[in-house]
Amino acid sequence: MSRVLVLNGPNLGRLGSREPEVYGAATLDDLAALCRDTGGRLGLTVEVRQTDDEAELIRWVHEAADERLPVVLNPAAFTHYSYGLRDALAQRTAPLVEVHISNPATREEFRHTSVVAGVATGTIAGFGMMSYVLALQAVAELLAESH
Repeated sequence: MSRVLVLNGPNLGRLGSREPEVYGAATLDDLAALCRDTGGRLGLTVEVRQTDDEAELIRWVHEAADERLPVVLNPAAFTHYSYGLRDALAQRTAPLVEVHISNPATREEFRHTSVVAGVATGTIAGFGMMSYVLALQAVAELLAESH
């Protein structure tokens, strides 16, 4: 089974209580279970992590690059301004799918720009928690194509 990191940025640990009209009622634990279950069906071992710390997220991205691990990443607020994260992601050695629960293009203007999209394999946004399912399906397909 291929190992995949599902990395989540700031405030996603508050899923379920943070703006449920935007992010829904599911918690981070619910999301982690969904990702692990989906990964299992796709032949992937999924490890879900969340941090509010930009440096920690960058360390995880370095780990993924060094270990040639695919990443599903919801950079959250770091999407819009973290050039440090973008530079770390540019070092990727496996598929990288940027994911968002909401559709940033339909929200406040400052959310319309992603500094990480340019180094991602692709972006999936606006499908709620299903965005992660779609991202894991994309990773599984990309891995199958590369073998």
